[in-house]
Amino acid sequence: MNKEFSPEKYQMAEKHLKKCSTSLIIRKMQIKTTLRFHLTPVRMAKIKNSGDSRCWHGCGERGTLLHCWWDCRLVQPLWKSVWRFLRKLHIVLPKDPAIPLLGIYPEDVPTCKKDTCSTMFIAALFIIARSWKEPRCPSTEEWIQKMWYIYTIE
Repeated sequence: MNKEFSPEKYQMAEKHLKKCSTSLIIRKMQIKTTLRFHLTPVRMAKIKNSGDSRCWHGCGERGTLLHCWWDCRLVQPLWKSVWRFLRKLHIVLPKDPAIPLLGIYPEDVPTCKKDTCSTMFIAALFIIARSWKEPRCPSTEEWIQKMWYIYTIE
């Protein structure tokens, strides 16, 4: 029997998942989605041995992970809306891509605010992923609808 999939380890993993909040499970899925499943134009160019590594949103820039999820001029309006909404909730965070993309918060941010922010960031990333190869800006309305959906699921 393979030790990697032993019943004891499986039971331990199940116990751990029961202790985890739904938000943590969603966060794990979000990070996997961000890094693995949505291949950037740069990675696709390497896989296909083509020279075209420009952003799929149509801005003409080099399509790196950071560019496609954060820097592209077509996703910036959504991120500006997210940060505006955070300011209205009196949550002050630096505009650092590590926070929404990887969930790495400054040490002084309270846990309750991290939960609120995580839901907002997850919703924004899902909306960006939905329009991954489309030359359009993800809308704030779609983002709000996704946040409401996540909130009702929790």
